[in-house]
Amino acid sequence: MANDALAAITNAPKPEALYGQLEERILARDQKGASDAYYELVRERRPMTELVAEAVRIHAPYTHVPYHERIDDGYVNFVNNDHCLLSARAAINLTRLVPGDCAALPLAQTIWYIPTGLDIWNQKILKAPGHYARAPGWSMPPGPPPMPEVVWPDQEPEHLDGPLQDRLDHWMTLVHRGNVLEAYRVFLGLMENPAERKEVLAQLCHAGLMDVQDRALYNRSYTTGHKAFRARATVELGNFLGWDNAHNVIYAGALDIAVGPRWYSTYEMACNVVKIFLEKQVVSAIPYGGASKEELAILANNREPLSCDEAEALERACIREPEPGFLELLSKYLEAGKSPRRILDALQIADAQVVMETQGVNNFSLPQHCYEYLNTLGWFFDNFEHKHQVKLLYLAASYLNRAAWHQKGIGDAEPITVQAPSGAEKLSPQQILDRVEAAVLALDGEDSRNWTQAYIESGAEKKPLVERLALLACRMGNDPHNQEIGQVLIEDYAKNQGWNRDRLLVACAHHTAVHRKYGNPLDCANRFGAAMGIARLQ
Repeated sequence: MANDALAAITNAPKPEALYGQLEERILARDQKGASDAYYELVRERRPMTELVAEAVRIHAPYTHVPYHERIDDGYVNFVNNDHCLLSARAAINLTRLVPGDCAALPLAQTIWYIPTGLDIWNQKILKAPGHYARAPGWSMPPGPPPMPEVVWPDQEPEHLDGPLQDRLDHWMTLVHRGNVLEAYRVFLGLMENPAERKEVLAQLCHAGLMDVQDRALYNRSYTTGHKAFRARATVELGNFLGWDNAHNVIYAGALDIAVGPRWYSTYEMACNVVKIFLEKQVVSAIPYGGASKEELAILANNREPLSCDEAEALERACIREPEPGFLELLSKYLEAGKSPRRILDALQIADAQVVMETQGVNNFSLPQHCYEYLNTLGWFFDNFEHKHQVKLLYLAASYLNRAAWHQKGIGDAEPITVQAPSGAEKLSPQQILDRVEAAVLALDGEDSRNWTQAYIESGAEKKPLVERLALLACRMGNDPHNQEIGQVLIEDYAKNQGWNRDRLLVACAHHTAVHRKYGNPLDCANRFGAAMGIARLQ
């Protein structure tokens, strides 16, 4: 299938019957049937904008939860966050990275996942089938599954008067207080003015990025940055579809920002650290607000990159040393004129190291979500101007430190050595790529790292390596993290200006190989390959 198949402009009428079949099979939790309908849509060369819009329309009502925690007979249980929207966001980016004949595979993985991602609340209490319905020996009773429940019905816009900042602050107050439907109605109203839309979306992203837990070790109930990921997916998919065609995206993504619980204590720490280290104030029990002149000056003027030694010192402080050393060092760099965006590059590379050092297949939750948070914050810096970005930089460094010490706490943080296998220099770049692929498909983390390093050291053009890693991430199914984390590491490799950004590609190979797999992870890709006649995917 040609690379333009998903971008084709077709004059053929929209195949309503096929989309009806797709919806019916998704709601029946039928992965194979939904995939078959998708394959037929791809054969009809339906544009990707249409495919994505229809996929989101189908799942949007069923991917919310009443709360992201449950208290069950005195025990706190985590209720997972939706990945349907996040998977679609990753797909529109991965489509541009994989070989042309595989352009429809990233979205195929999204379609494969959606039937398993509906109604997470009832999945967690074993009243619905899906990815999160897990208990030893449990299986869904015979017969058709129950219809997924709509937790938060769609709403009409609510319009506010007054200056935009006052309206944004009112929306944030509703989010903070957990007034879910009122916050959603206000957000819909805010989005109706195209002239204000970018500032409204920046506030949506900021609200998501603020929301990160204050502890992690031995917790299972925490937010790992998912509000930020969902906000970012809302923005990217809305831009991709066009905002006149994106109401379902807003319903799927923006509403969840106010769903509890919400954790702002790490962000509060960042606010106070700015006062203490940058403004040289003693924090007292008086109300503060806004961004200081010191923060605004940093955002406007700091452009200096980090030296290699400075980046290594920051990495060491964040992933090897306890709090508060990294806060003091970060403040020192900002006061010395170092760019917040380039500091973020160093944080991304440091977390890639934590990802690579994680060996247990079930132990990636903190390092992988921390990486996606760091990627999302970099995207936020690159696409928006927001006065509180310096505070978010401190939050990100704290998150990285917490993730690294979490790994130490569970005994999975031993430093590793990455080195090209002996004799690698005698092989052609193509032969090395084939060994990277074999190692990842064999779920061999060490070999995947070392052969990726061998390709890097060969001096060959990086584009074939990036394409191969993107395709490998897309081939691994049954958990959207395979695509999401691979995609963001590759995205940052293209943007990161750090002295050792190649580590991001090594971490990509390692994560794709080692992160936990459910069932046969190649099932979706194999089916897609058979349906589309792509021999190398079968």
